[in-house]
Amino acid sequence: MLTAAAKGRCAVFSRTTFGCEGAEVGLGFVNEYTEGLEYFLSTGKEGLPEAEFFKKTPELAKTYMDSIPLISIPEKYVVFAPLTEIDPAKDEPKVVVFYANPDQLSALVVLANYDRPGCDNVVAPFAAGCQTVCLIPVNEANQESPRAVIGLTDISARPFVDADLLSFSVPYAMFREMEDNVPGSFLDKHEWSKVAERIQSNK
Repeated sequence: MLTAAAKGRCAVFSRTTFGCEGAEVGLGFVNEYTEGLEYFLSTGKEGLPEAEFFKKTPELAKTYMDSIPLISIPEKYVVFAPLTEIDPAKDEPKVVVFYANPDQLSALVVLANYDRPGCDNVVAPFAAGCQTVCLIPVNEANQESPRAVIGLTDISARPFVDADLLSFSVPYAMFREMEDNVPGSFLDKHEWSKVAERIQSNK
């Protein structure tokens, strides 16, 4: 669905068409997990689907689950759409998501830190693909100093994404800041031009 939006189409999720059970949480439709998820993420348990073994023990899986900021949105739908199709004056996006190769991701990370103090204005959490694209960035949008989120490192999501791409999700207000900071930044300078030439030559 995200790829469809990246290619110019709209993708719509509802409370009855969200796909897997994890996406129900990852898209913010519910704020509680399916019973037994800690076993599915770790060592498995009889009567549950085959385990993913992403955490060594159910106890560690549970601490991970407790660390994810759960939300329950009031809206009936979650829409992925090309940014060019959105009129922010009528319906401001919550999050802007990029697909990025390593060179592009480098630029986005630097730009996200360009006019902010410190070095941790971008995070790369261990989480499900939909959590890193939707849930965690939406939660960041509600923070005083929101951060961008590198995602799609979820092993179960990787087969659906090109091998050289990760996601970079940024709250809309932060995206606008980054956009405004482009003129005069490193993106106008010689160091980036060498990388930009390589990106162009690889298309």
